[in-house]
Amino acid sequence: MTVYFIGAGPGDPKLLTLRGAELIAACPVVLYTGSLVPREVIARARPDATVMDSSGMTLDEIVAAIVAARGRDQDVARVHTGDPLIFGSTAEQMRRLEALGILYEVVPGVSSVSAAAAALGRELTLPELSQTVIFTRAEGRTPMPEGEKLDDLARHGATLALFLSVTLLREVTEALIPSYGKDCPVAVVHKASWPDQKIVAGTLADIAGKVRAAEIRSQSMILVGRVLTARDFADSRLYDPEFSHGFRKARREAAGPAAAGGPPA
Repeated sequence: MTVYFIGAGPGDPKLLTLRGAELIAACPVVLYTGSLVPREVIARARPDATVMDSSGMTLDEIVAAIVAARGRDQDVARVHTGDPLIFGSTAEQMRRLEALGILYEVVPGVSSVSAAAAALGRELTLPELSQTVIFTRAEGRTPMPEGEKLDDLARHGATLALFLSVTLLREVTEALIPSYGKDCPVAVVHKASWPDQKIVAGTLADIAGKVRAAEIRSQSMILVGRVLTARDFADSRLYDPEFSHGFRKARREAAGPAAAGGPPA
């Protein structure tokens, strides 16, 4: 018996991985986060499967359902939104399963960060502008560890991807403005890849008001950084004809010394 932690992706059922789809269709028990995972994903379950929505369950109740499945020697598809290992609340489940001697496997999924960036059509890492993306959240009822508050992280100037923070957007902007500046671009992508996806773009100075006007209060990714609007950035060295790598010689090296002005071979 195995529990499969499956990333359902950001919302569009077609962004579910093939491996995830196969397991949902095969497992006799499907335990899914109903508040976030689309019904179309769970519709893949076989007709005789036991399907349970965990959105109203406690950790003890989730583990009890898994233990009951073990008693029947039934595999469990534990379906989470996005990628199960990024703000997925899966670590505590895995810890319980390890203590009980229950095997598990993780099937990665498309994160809402990737879906939000795709919706914007923007690369989050641009040469000589930002080569780092920080995944984090604003401090709310869950306290942040020492050194990980937003004003600490902001000093890096990296691209920020903020989960679970749209209701704290005013606090977010106040923490970031001293390091990023009021004019720093921000995009809030609500329900990325869902049919009712919304995008609100602005700056740290005005994004809170724009999001409030759009009545967005949940299921949103906040992206912050100059990469969101930059046009004047360096080309990647990857495709530079003068740059060598393991699969291609630089044009001058490939042409030989004669092409570089040296004596013929």
